Amino acid sequence: MTLLLTFGDSNTHGAPPMTSRTDRAPRLGPGVRWPTVAAARLGWDLVEEGLPGRTTQWPDPVMGDEMDGRPGLKIALRSHGPIDWLTIMLGTNDMKTRFDPTPARAAAGLSALLDIAQSVEWQDRHGGFRVLVIAPPPVIETGPLIWEFTGARAPSLGLAEAYRGIAEARGCGFLDAGSVIESSDVDGIHFGADAHAALGEAVAESLRGLGG
Repeated sequence: MTLLLTFGDSNTHGAPPMTSRTDRAPRLGPGVRWPTVAAARLGWDLVEEGLPGRTTQWPDPVMGDEMDGRPGLKIALRSHGPIDWLTIMLGTNDMKTRFDPTPARAAAGLSALLDIAQSVEWQDRHGGFRVLVIAPPPVIETGPLIWEFTGARAPSLGLAEAYRGIAEARGCGFLDAGSVIESSDVDGIHFGADAHAALGEAVAESLRGLGG
């Protein structure tokens, strides 16, 4: 059975839009979260590795050093497998004001993750796997999380173009999630159930088109 590993942040984890800074609503259920939608459409096995707050490469002074995606990806690749496909959807949390966000800085973080994923060590360990890079949709500066994402809209609009260039240079598949869905206007960051469904379908279609 083909095994898909989805590596990302709260939008891979399935966190719903937040109505307040203290909102801790349960994650969306199986069959609703986009990774489960994609895997079901493809008939593949699935490992979900979504950590709320995760960045491409930044230890977070508020949420903790474990938000740095680089060691997290190594742990995921060591914990699971052999995998056949890896999706990476990160960059939303890189847009937090405290990280002085730019598309280039997020793309550098993506490159660091691909350095890991495409290294001889991890490719050999899994018998070779392919990568689909997913650019998250732009941030909407609204709702209870705006205090962390002030000024994030402008740099987040450049993520898709920056990520596309990195993915093409690395021989990875690419999907611009912003061409399929929008972030919720409740908090400007997370996805509602309908968006998860649409994204899951688009991911499945992209992987199928890449020969998955």
